[in-house]
This record gives sequence, C-alpha cells and structure tokens, in this order.
Amino acid sequence: MNTENNLPQFSICILEEQTQLTLADLCGACSVHDQQIIELVDAGVLEPQGREPARWIFAGASLHRARKALRLQRDLDIGLAGAALALELMDEIESLRTRLRAVGGEY
Repeated sequence: MNTENNLPQFSICILEEQTQLTLADLCGACSVHDQQIIELVDAGVLEPQGREPARWIFAGASLHRARKALRLQRDLDIGLAGAALALELMDEIESLRTRLRAVGGEY
C-alpha cells in the first residue's frame, strides 16, 4: 500500500499470549482461506485447542507463527514440510540462544 507521498503504510497487530483466536479470526488476520490454516495444523506448525476446525481456538502467538510459515512458503517458494522444518529449526535456535544467555554467554 502506498500513500500519496509514496511512502509504504504498514499494518501492525499486537496480541497478547492470552488472546484467543478462532479459525475464522486467524484466517482473516492472515488473509488466507481456512484450508491453508488447516494444512498448517495438519503439519504440526500450529496446535489449536479443540477437536474439529469449527471449534478450534488458537493462542495469540499462533498468528505470528502462521504468518511466518505462510511467508516462508510464499517468499522462498518452499513446501509446507519445508516451512514446518524451518520453523522447528528457528525455534531450536531461539531456545539455544536463551540457554546461552542464561549461562552468561553472549549472543
């Protein structure tokens, strides 16, 4: 999106971890059809509460994770399995960095 002065406009969404999202909420926030979110759940990228899609509830952090997975697929043209693996590796890196900082290491 561009304004009259050709500067890009950004949309920012801040959610607390306690925020709960339905499947429809998550689809709307990510601008995707429900099938894409269902595929992320099937691949283990997202973990909603509830047994069936109509009753799924997602934590607020799921929005960031879903957007990241969708961006990986779109921007790098990788499949769902590749995006899931990349997210898993990014999670592991963040965990290791946290542990390193806890013992006084630098990052």
